[in-house]
Amino acid sequence: MQQNVPFLDLKAQYQSIKDEVNEAILSVVESCAYVKGPAVKQFQKNFAEYCDVKYAVGVANGTDAIYLALRAVGIGPGDEVITTPDTFIATTEAITQAGAKIVFVDINPETYNINISKIEEKITQKTKAIIPVHLFGQPADMDPIIEIAQKYNLKIVEDAAQAHGAYYFGKRVGTFGDVACFSFYPGKNLGAYGDGGAIATNNEEIATQVEKLADHGSLKKYIHEEEGGNSRLDSVQAAVLDVKLKYLDQWNESRRKNAYVYNELLKNVAGVITPVELENTTPVYHLYVIQVEGRDGLQQKLSDAGIASGIHYPYPLHLTPAYQYLGLKKGDFPEAEKCADRFLSLPMYPELTESMIQKVCDVILNN
Repeated sequence: MQQNVPFLDLKAQYQSIKDEVNEAILSVVESCAYVKGPAVKQFQKNFAEYCDVKYAVGVANGTDAIYLALRAVGIGPGDEVITTPDTFIATTEAITQAGAKIVFVDINPETYNINISKIEEKITQKTKAIIPVHLFGQPADMDPIIEIAQKYNLKIVEDAAQAHGAYYFGKRVGTFGDVACFSFYPGKNLGAYGDGGAIATNNEEIATQVEKLADHGSLKKYIHEEEGGNSRLDSVQAAVLDVKLKYLDQWNESRRKNAYVYNELLKNVAGVITPVELENTTPVYHLYVIQVEGRDGLQQKLSDAGIASGIHYPYPLHLTPAYQYLGLKKGDFPEAEKCADRFLSLPMYPELTESMIQKVCDVILNN
């Protein structure tokens, strides 16, 4: 009987912590404190400590986290925000929703994060912020980004939606910018059982502003200082996340070990490029992404062998229909475009076994 290899196995993770999770959910249900309850406060406290920042504010999802963070640091109509075209559209949707203009910078062809050597040429008098994306759980090269931001008086909003627990020069990702944004979508390294997100910051004013904007512009019931929205992390999700947070470093280490097994098995395969780790970084491999010629054909062979895979992302954002209005064209960001044609995401999760990885690599070796 053929052993199938899923792309992600959330059930295996649930089974390993089932009793704790069920107890935490039941506790919230019995408390009837479903929104902004004690479970949310407890998780925010623990997540802030985990990220090594003073404040964390839970919100409804990772997209809202970026939007609210941009609002909180003062981004609005007429402003420009620099980011990369090689990310999920949530990053750029948030810029537009805040009223600002998206300005793309191509990626580093080795790390797939924003190319720091190309940022300054895109800065204008309207530029107000940079959103570095820690793509696939690989930390962006933050020190040069910080230098550029200080030179031009720009805000840094870290998109850490795929990088919970990653390190850059011994510090957690999420501690380098003015504010960092996390997603707790179920498939993330720290995932809820539904949608969820959070911001992390050392700036009390930013944290308070996000909290206010996320609750209809109000810090006190019925006192609306400005128009905000409704973006609150609910208590059930907070309780689940608080249980899972205790295991996050352990799970991340399992992902790293799995990545190294992949690297070893694929290191001499012609036409396959495995992930690169920057010196002094500790990636957390939210995704394990290779570059390969004939990507679509290989993906079909993997599927035929019962192995699930993914493409993150098949189109760089500047070529998606949603951003035709920016007037960008094929060839504007060649590295992002090249990767979009060659990226293939292989199964990656803590419970993945070495025999499963071997099966995946056998198909690639025989491609």
